[in-house]
Amino acid sequence: MNWFSFITATSFMPVPATKESGDVDNLYIFLLVSGLISFIILIGGMVIFIFKYRRKTEDQKSAYITHNTLAEFLWSFIPFVIMMVIFAWGWSVFHDLRRVGEKGDVEVHVTARQWAWTFKYANDIEINSPSDKKLVENDPDSTLLKPEIVVVPVGKTIRFILTSDDVLHSFYVPAFRNKMDAVPGRRTTFTFTPIEKGDFTVFCTEYCGTKHSNMMATIRVVDGEQFAAWQAEKLAASAGASNKGPAERGEALFKGSLGCGGCHSIDGSRIVGPTFKGLYGNKRDFADGSSVTADDAYIKQSILVPTAKIVAGYPPAMSSFQGRIKEDEIKDIIEFIKTLK
Repeated sequence: MNWFSFITATSFMPVPATKESGDVDNLYIFLLVSGLISFIILIGGMVIFIFKYRRKTEDQKSAYITHNTLAEFLWSFIPFVIMMVIFAWGWSVFHDLRRVGEKGDVEVHVTARQWAWTFKYANDIEINSPSDKKLVENDPDSTLLKPEIVVVPVGKTIRFILTSDDVLHSFYVPAFRNKMDAVPGRRTTFTFTPIEKGDFTVFCTEYCGTKHSNMMATIRVVDGEQFAAWQAEKLAASAGASNKGPAERGEALFKGSLGCGGCHSIDGSRIVGPTFKGLYGNKRDFADGSSVTADDAYIKQSILVPTAKIVAGYPPAMSSFQGRIKEDEIKDIIEFIKTLK
């Protein structure tokens, strides 16, 4: 690692993986180098003047120095020009990152919620991330979940249309040098053109709750043929899932688009919410001292109005699935829960 690559961050920052990231890096390098030159001129000049014009004898008097109009103009005008260049350059880069109204070659609706991302393509392919599997499976203390894979083609304009179901989230991909908030009730866009193939991690950079650190996904950039093959595979799997029984469909919803596994375990372990294991037909104790036997009506109410009954020992952290889940899907989830003895 040489000093230039270190100060320009090319040695420790992620590879610039989009067309827009190169523009951000160039602006960053300019700001860094111009700041370094200004520092050397200012501090270096002060040090030189301290030694050159210091008083050498006890009776030495300071020279009478009048102002210099040209020098005063230049030290005001040159920084002004540099600031205007930085402003115009920064505005241009920001404008490219915030392209609004541009139709992408691939458009994906991204919905954030505590604590998962749902990516829905135009052909109804849905990816919910993270998965219900531990990121480090052999580590019993690991609390991070494995991100799911979102696939996009290289060289195409990709447009993510973001919103949130609950609180403020922020969609950030370091390798893309771009970040955009996901705001409840609003639609924002995250547009990029990938130029590097590979896997790139998505983070949420707005603290959104206790499992904020689990809001990860992986964007996999592949060539056009691989992207078409991946879509065909996903569509075939989706068609196959529709032929399964209610419990199997419920399991697919649990692990897939609804993302229940991010908060509820099926093996009895404690995570954010109470486990689904042994739920159906058993007694539930609530924070207000009441209790009920978990049946179809209770589970449906818990899905649509999660704050109606708060299970004792757990926070009221679940957001409502009202409007996001169909009646048949609720029945499938209940049938799946019945199998978890």
